[in-house]
Amino acid sequence: MTYEQTVAALDATPAFPGKPGLERMQHLLARLGNPQKELKCVHVAGTNGKGSTCALLASILQRAGYRTGLYTSPHLTDFSERIRIDGEEIPHDEVIRLAQRVLTEAEDCRAEGFPLTEFELITAMAFLWFREQNCAVCVLETGLGGRCDATNVIESPLLTVLTSISLDHTKILGDTIEQIAFEKSGILKPGVPCVCYPDLPRAAEGVIRTTAQVQSARLVVAPLKDLTFVDASLRGTRLLTERSMPLTLPLLGEHQMKNAAVVLACVKELRALGWEIPDSAVQEGFENVSFPARMEVLSETPPVLLDGAHNPEGTAALAKAVKKYVTKKRMIGVCGMMEDKNVREAVRKLDGVMEKVYTVAPDSPRAMSAQALAAEWERRRIDAEPVSSVQEALEKALQEGAQRGVLVCGSLYLAGEARPLLKKLLNPA
Repeated sequence: MTYEQTVAALDATPAFPGKPGLERMQHLLARLGNPQKELKCVHVAGTNGKGSTCALLASILQRAGYRTGLYTSPHLTDFSERIRIDGEEIPHDEVIRLAQRVLTEAEDCRAEGFPLTEFELITAMAFLWFREQNCAVCVLETGLGGRCDATNVIESPLLTVLTSISLDHTKILGDTIEQIAFEKSGILKPGVPCVCYPDLPRAAEGVIRTTAQVQSARLVVAPLKDLTFVDASLRGTRLLTERSMPLTLPLLGEHQMKNAAVVLACVKELRALGWEIPDSAVQEGFENVSFPARMEVLSETPPVLLDGAHNPEGTAALAKAVKKYVTKKRMIGVCGMMEDKNVREAVRKLDGVMEKVYTVAPDSPRAMSAQALAAEWERRRIDAEPVSSVQEALEKALQEGAQRGVLVCGSLYLAGEARPLLKKLLNPA
């Protein structure tokens, strides 16, 4: 198979299991020799911020001299973005080789009554690749939830990490903060320290504390007081630690300061476990972290921003950052969302940011139609125009937003489509 055919074969695998649980994943990994048992991992779950937290921590560990695996999802433009070692994406020919191996095993698993999901197959590929490449440490982002997530077959991680928690994927994880916190905290393991986001809803923190007590896991709420905000611009955020160590983070938003506090708490815990992580690695890791489509600035004049925020908490943080650090003017927007999200509330959180919005349907079977999304914006008394293609929407927005700026948001699926198009439109050959 070609690379494209391989990715298509993985994509054709069901996305969701008939019954939640780890049995299918454990069965597959046993057939593959249980590669996950040979890995040292930091396991990260949460509703928002887990991707940037993973990227930051991996960046620091890499610069501390450790061969570092990073597993995140979804990808933006290329499947290989999901599996990286020291910042390098897995080569396409290795994707083909590993996919063929897990797909073959998956056929036998299905015959034995263990039908695998797409995410389970990809997670198995990541474990195999990290073991083959002798990674010293791996940073793993959960795909959905935590308790029944395919990554939760890791039995004894170095650390578990919980980032911001809010309502999302409510049809699967539950429709209360307590239910979602229960699912996320399912990654906690007996005797393994858990680093927790410093500003969780009280109900979520209560569930997490109970889980930690049951697991005899020491809970570390990241101390935000140890970080001082210096300033921020379109180029990023400057911070100062309690020991007066300057940090430069090329990510915008107050929520990124909280994510930074989580990462610094993780570094402290890893040092206590014997991992040598000098301050220089922390500084270089912060300064060089790359995480596209998270308040990504593609142009400063006029400001053109790309963000994958797709739920109310994410769009609220986005709106706050845009108003504070980018522009006081209302921008021209391009928006595309998934219909299984809390679209109405996510749009409401963007009040005061957009003058006009071009709506699109991202390339996903779960996408909300451009017309239905336009109606949600019109409910907020924002002029909205449904457009048939992302390219057309971007062209119109860039033309109309030459003075105001452009914001593209609503889904990582949209961000993945829009990013290469925006780069071409902003930098024509």
